[in-house]
Amino acid sequence: MKKLLLIPIFFLTISISAQNDFEIAKNVDIFVSILKELNAKYADDINPTDLVTKAIYGMLESLDPYSVYYPESKIEEFKLMTTGQYGGIGALIQQHGKNVVIAEPYENSPAHRAGLRAGDIILKINGQNVQDKNSSDISTILKGQPGTSLNVEIERPTDGKKYTFAVKREDIKFPPVPYFGMLENKIGYINLNQFTEKASSEVKDAFIKLKDQGMKYLILDLRNNGGGLLHEAVNLMNIFVDQNVIIAETKGKIKEQNNVFRTKAPVIDKDIPVVVLVNEASASSSEIVAGAFQDLDRGVILGKKTFGKGLVQNIVPLSYNTSFKITVSKYYIPSGRCVQNVDYFNRDTLGAAPHIPDSLATPYKTKNGRTVYDKGGIEPDVTTPDSIPSNILIALLFNNIIFDFCNEYADKHDNILPANQFKLSDSEYKKFADYAVNKNFEYKTETEELLKELKEVAENEKYFPAIEPIYNEILKKIDTEKSNDIYKFQNEISDFIANEIVARYYFQKGRIENQLVTDPDIKLAMEILLDAKRYKTILSGKK
Repeated sequence: MKKLLLIPIFFLTISISAQNDFEIAKNVDIFVSILKELNAKYADDINPTDLVTKAIYGMLESLDPYSVYYPESKIEEFKLMTTGQYGGIGALIQQHGKNVVIAEPYENSPAHRAGLRAGDIILKINGQNVQDKNSSDISTILKGQPGTSLNVEIERPTDGKKYTFAVKREDIKFPPVPYFGMLENKIGYINLNQFTEKASSEVKDAFIKLKDQGMKYLILDLRNNGGGLLHEAVNLMNIFVDQNVIIAETKGKIKEQNNVFRTKAPVIDKDIPVVVLVNEASASSSEIVAGAFQDLDRGVILGKKTFGKGLVQNIVPLSYNTSFKITVSKYYIPSGRCVQNVDYFNRDTLGAAPHIPDSLATPYKTKNGRTVYDKGGIEPDVTTPDSIPSNILIALLFNNIIFDFCNEYADKHDNILPANQFKLSDSEYKKFADYAVNKNFEYKTETEELLKELKEVAENEKYFPAIEPIYNEILKKIDTEKSNDIYKFQNEISDFIANEIVARYYFQKGRIENQLVTDPDIKLAMEILLDAKRYKTILSGKK
């Protein structure tokens, strides 16, 4: 009986496959015919490469955000994604009104060595005026084959002069571990920002160095880590768990995509207490690591619910120096959960609602028997409060007032205190406040927006004439209060300015080191690590 059931299924599979092959051949023929007709008869000249590239983009867009085509012109972007390096000058750039400016040269990069500074307005590249181009266009121009040279003409707002710098492109590599170091009370800290090649070995090297410095506890920071290579996530877990432990499984359409990923080497330290920091931007391989720590009860997860990307991509090299990243499977962490938040194949979003009740989610068990749920993403063991920036800070950033102030500050000060000691004094903050007020920037508070809605409703209901005097009085009081916002939110704004100034002197490492001093998640992680009873209680699932 079983054989009789298998036969029709077998032939059905062949039939569907053959039908798909026919449909592909038919539609490719139609597509090529249209392209040839356009080339021969369209009223204006066409660019076949541009048309085909757009057609490919459109096709992939209908699937999921992670299946991506990389034409030859995007080769540096492709290299950056897979290796963490690209050919370029080594500087962040950003839109600044109508101009594109250097936002931050990387330490010891060609841009840094040549003399380019944060705030420099890019005018010309190799004699070509680029002031009509946006930051994406200029980024493409600056990237290229290592060893090739560029002449970059800039205007420096701090002195109003124009300069031309000769910059030679190099292989720019982003270190997956931009910073690691010792905090107080023998607590080590490792910041991992991407899972590119050798990410796990760099974490291992950092871990061993911190152990040599007396580390007894560890904070592993995966916040804003968008993921990367799956095998690097598995290798990283090998630092903390025994050999031959399942970290992830992948399940796809074809048999070759169904794999089990285990730790392969002897463990480095399976007892050291660990807190893993995550947030909404922790995705993919970050979620494999955080999920493995949680499912194996190996460490405490602290922060915000993660992004929810449980899809696996393979890189397919194509002809003419192009490549294709294709979604081939979903991955599952040790408890059996899939962290994928959106089912693109069925157009269904797990996280459509702000909160999914446990009763509607599938329960799974961790190694110690704790109940965890399949809700898309990793829910932390300890959730930290949302940190919402004030409206005035957003306005100061949006109008580039903090950015410009920090550039002027760096121009006037040859050096500052070490990154972990630097902060803005009250007198320096007053200078900033005066500087900002003179910029005449505007912003709306949530209270003002709600009042505007109230006025519209009151006008519709014919109540507004009666409440207008009270309404105007409230607006006047809000204006008075707003004038003091720059001091009301001094601590928040001052911390941000200090961090930006530190980056002008100590670059990315200094920026991270400075943030650690005031980071509330770091403070809470340290408290949990130093409270052995609390740490063990969280991992046992007991309240």
